[in-house]
Amino acid sequence: MALSRLAREFAAEIDNHDWNDAPYRLDRAGHKREHDGAGKQSVRVLDLQETRFVKTNVMWVVAQVLGHADPNFDIKDFADACGVAGMTEGTLRYGTRRDAEGKYTAPGGIG
Repeated sequence: MALSRLAREFAAEIDNHDWNDAPYRLDRAGHKREHDGAGKQSVRVLDLQETRFVKTNVMWVVAQVLGHADPNFDIKDFADACGVAGMTEGTLRYGTRRDAEGKYTAPGGIG
């Protein structure tokens, strides 16, 4: 199923960002460490698994909002487009809140 324009744009931005030093600095959108000057480079960086965890959590947060807003939202396609591929449907569902009918609940846990 094709992603909405908004979902594609969120996914592109999530995939484009360098998440390796995300916990240690504030970054602009689309941050890439290789473009940093010497004074801006982080001493600490995450390993591959830690980086994947951060990126996956960001994907899940955005998926919660998109899934609630769009009844045709496909989290598998979205995760793949974000560069978080290879997860099972069960794992992908684990990271979002759904009601008893399987529909995404409201962002922020309201309603």
